[in-house]
Amino acid sequence: MKNRLEEIRRKQGMKQEELADRLKVSRQTIGSLENGRYNPSIILAFKIARFFGMSIEDIFIYEEEQEDENDK
Repeated sequence: MKNRLEEIRRKQGMKQEELADRLKVSRQTIGSLENGRYNPSIILAFKIARFFGMSIEDIFIYEEEQEDENDK
């Protein structure tokens, strides 16, 4: 899953540590989210979206995997 978290956070002039403190998660969690190494729980996704006054879909981009030819 891709996301725009880093872009949105930087536009707000926030550091990873500041966002982590506000959301009550570790800075490593924010870094992992921004780098695409971690997908948030639905609760964390809602917290992030509400914090920025956006919808989850404005921040997180779900891309369905391509179907294998064998699955058809």
